[in-house]
Amino acid sequence: MTEFLSAALAFPAVLFGAALVVVVCFWLLVLAGAAGHDSFDTDLDAEAVGFGGVPVSVSVSLFVAVSWFTGLAGSVLVLRGGAVGTSRALLHAAVLAGALLIAWGVVRLLVRHFRRYFPAEPPPSREDFVGQVCTVRTGSVSSDFGQAEVAAADGSTAVVQVRQPVRPSAAAEVLTSGSTGLLYAYDADGEFFWVSSYDAALAPRHAPHKAG
Repeated sequence: MTEFLSAALAFPAVLFGAALVVVVCFWLLVLAGAAGHDSFDTDLDAEAVGFGGVPVSVSVSLFVAVSWFTGLAGSVLVLRGGAVGTSRALLHAAVLAGALLIAWGVVRLLVRHFRRYFPAEPPPSREDFVGQVCTVRTGSVSSDFGQAEVAAADGSTAVVQVRQPVRPSAAAEVLTSGSTGLLYAYDADGEFFWVSSYDAALAPRHAPHKAG
């Protein structure tokens, strides 16, 4: 036990141990519902180091765990070797580099097998805009010309091509710049949306709750 504690508190195992404590605390928060397992996916690019395809928290946790175990084993060997002074410092530095390299290789291998359990989200499609409310950005919309701005699910906006069918009725509302429209269909061949006028007052609303 004394040898284990000495190795765990020695450089570089102590660095990996501190990181491991942070990882354990993170997963406890995930279990408690205070954090999501994909919290860091938009902040870090794991693909650059070969860890893509799984949540960043999973790959980083594996990397820290393997690094800690490898660093601990290396620290034990250094202590048993009896090296002192500069020799011990060099050996500890070698353990640090070796632990990082081994962990990187092991995690890359594991990630390849774990990717199947984390299917990639389908890319956004123009069909996702069908049913969305848009704002006309051109002077008017006709059967062969028109553009409108629509908000995507992630909050970003896009300018799309829109068309309004020719209606024989003179009472048909022609959409002009600033008008609110509803994208109700997508024409894949023409790569445009069919749009109709939209009145928010006619949108379905929830019935008011009556106090019992």
